[in-house]
Amino acid sequence: MADKLSAVLCSLDRVDIATEFFDASIIRIAAWVIGVRSTQKALLFALWEPTHTLRNHEQNGEYTSRLATLEEAKALPWGAVWNKFCDKHDIPTGLSWLEVIHKYEAHTLSKGG
Repeated sequence: MADKLSAVLCSLDRVDIATEFFDASIIRIAAWVIGVRSTQKALLFALWEPTHTLRNHEQNGEYTSRLATLEEAKALPWGAVWNKFCDKHDIPTGLSWLEVIHKYEAHTLSKGG
């Protein structure tokens, strides 16, 4: 997950969500899956941001507290929430989704389809 992507998604009230991941050295479906999962993870991370607390620190000139809060937010257990989301929706967690991609590549793309 890219920090820049997380920063953008932390501003959801001001942006539209779109993603494009392309790498000519890998199959498009894998690039798409990697991109979508990265965007979803960044969105989850952004949703965990303590926005109200950060705004209060900013408005009160408490910049040290703001920075400390931002750093602490990085340690929130969003990864466990991501895995729970995946489990709930029967989506492979970790790198186990690669097996599905490899099977698709071997059985479908190898036929020229």
